[in-house]
Amino acid sequence: MTQELSVPNWTGVGASLILVALAAVIAYRQHLHLTRELLIAAARAGVQLIAVGAILLILFRHTGLPGALGWVVLMVIIAGFVAGRRGAGLPHAQLSATIGVAFGSSITLGALILLGVISTHARVVVPVGGMIVSSAMQSTGIALRRLVEDARTARDSIEARLALGLSSHQSFLPFRRSALRTALIPAIDSTKVVGLISLPGAMTGLILAGVDPLTAIRYQIVVMYMLLAATTLAALASARAAERTLFDSAQRLIPLPE
Repeated sequence: MTQELSVPNWTGVGASLILVALAAVIAYRQHLHLTRELLIAAARAGVQLIAVGAILLILFRHTGLPGALGWVVLMVIIAGFVAGRRGAGLPHAQLSATIGVAFGSSITLGALILLGVISTHARVVVPVGGMIVSSAMQSTGIALRRLVEDARTARDSIEARLALGLSSHQSFLPFRRSALRTALIPAIDSTKVVGLISLPGAMTGLILAGVDPLTAIRYQIVVMYMLLAATTLAALASARAAERTLFDSAQRLIPLPE
């Protein structure tokens, strides 16, 4: 079945640049001031994917599970850096983000491996780990951004709760819950409509590879459940870590730069 799969050759990849050119022309004609950024993004995507493809080829052939886990760790570090930028203004935002991404990713991926849900082959661990880390990164970034916004706009409310004798944890609890709800809504909404609005990546890839749709569906169910877990754990861990940096040793809310 997989032999029937039509994979674009490099000529086809080059031809797809017409779509990028179309987007660039639209951005230019509409005076969006994004043409240069769009072209750079497209070029970076191509170069990065080719480089990663070459690295993964070596990793799959020679390193096995240790190499795959090392690659996942690298992804966690990069994801923590990216998500931490969303929490700009929070003390040690990148550390809080990395803690969240690492916590959600390690528990979710570890459970899948230990329970035998997925294979320990590198070509399975790397893409599954990538999906988990990406999902954890997104929820972490949203949670941290909402936290820093609430810490600024609701400062008077938080300090009033502190003045009433509540601990820093109790004073900030409603805002942490709000940040977590905001971070989890995209994952929950995606899970609700999976298969109805779009066929997700894992399922689509398997179907394109010639796998029976019912088999692909089983894999996609596992993927959706693992992403829900990863987003929840990552957002919670990053929010708790960030919350601790918002208060000093005397449980006073520290000032945040605008």
